[in-house]
Amino acid sequence: MTESRVSPIVWRKSSYSSDPNLAVCVEVAAVDGARAIRDSKDPDGPRLSMSVDAWRRFIGSIKNDAFTG
Repeated sequence: MTESRVSPIVWRKSSYSSDPNLAVCVEVAAVDGARAIRDSKDPDGPRLSMSVDAWRRFIGSIKNDAFTG
């Protein structure tokens, strides 16, 4: 029998999230060629997953202020 090793998921939080007065924050992890996203206040709660390409488009949209009204 061969032993399989699973790498632990390493969650990263934005450096902009260091302000304790900001109650909103997400964490991101690289998982099997995709990106997983979770609410840092509810680490055992629901998670969202998307492809790396979709993640890059999402981040690009944020950087280009696509979500401002």
